[in-house]
Amino acid sequence: MPGYFDEISVGQVVQLGLAAADERGVATFCETFAPSWDPASGAPDALVYAIWSKLDSEASKDWPQTKRLGVDALRWLKNPPAGELLRARMTILAMDPVGDGKGIVIAQHDLLDEAGRLVFSCLSRSVFACRPD
Repeated sequence: MPGYFDEISVGQVVQLGLAAADERGVATFCETFAPSWDPASGAPDALVYAIWSKLDSEASKDWPQTKRLGVDALRWLKNPPAGELLRARMTILAMDPVGDGKGIVIAQHDLLDEAGRLVFSCLSRSVFACRPD
């Protein structure tokens, strides 16, 4: 888990957790939010994003991240089949101090299938607090 801004390093990789695109969840999501999507085609893009967002939110709830400035460059590469176990990770790409007490962290987020193939990726910009004196 990332620490305070001054404890994070470029190149650091953080595992964000695992989640399954289970058959019941895919079917319910499609019925409710994507009625024209055939669940046999796998999890729709919006569900893939929701799975990543849930894993990211759960992993970062105790981080000294004070604000998410943006999520950009969203890419969907495949629609995982129902039952697929997905793994999320975050790689720190760049850091920029902003004053004495905080800094901006730019990271790439990847959602991978069981074989390690990329399913979804995006970039994030977040403000992290520095360690208090």
